Amino acid sequence: MPLNVHHEVARLQRLGAQQLRARYAEVFGETTPAHNKAWLIRRIAWRLQALAQGDLSQRAQRRAEELANDADLRLSPPRPRTNTPPVAEPAAAIVPLRDRRLPPVGSVLARVYRGQSVQVRVLADGFEYEGRVYLSLSAVAQHITGTHCNGFLFFKMTGKGSER
Repeated sequence: MPLNVHHEVARLQRLGAQQLRARYAEVFGETTPAHNKAWLIRRIAWRLQALAQGDLSQRAQRRAEELANDADLRLSPPRPRTNTPPVAEPAAAIVPLRDRRLPPVGSVLARVYRGQSVQVRVLADGFEYEGRVYLSLSAVAQHITGTHCNGFLFFKMTGKGSER
């Protein structure tokens, strides 16, 4: 009695992942580490169809082998990942880039916000406001306003009309 592939696929969709893995082992004669239900169903259905209707013709198999021989295939497995971090260059060789919009170190940025004079000193590694060091102008502006805002915009240092 010929196998009805459509009925078999419908039956496969009702099976759980473990049952599909067992069916895979029956059909292919080997186990699989896969747990993906959709992948298992497609692979089993393909194999059942190949068994029921015949596999590729000899000519098609030869052509597939020719194509595989011409392909640039990796001949060795990828190297295992190591948990060691890559070797960094010495700190002296790395020079941090400074934003061109910033005034020189030691300058004081000043503006009036809600009737209060705000003054921020530019440091080599941040910005000082009220005795506290912040890493960015945006962090200073957020502390002052209580909401996130762009530090360059808050201190009016961008584009046309900047007060520099």
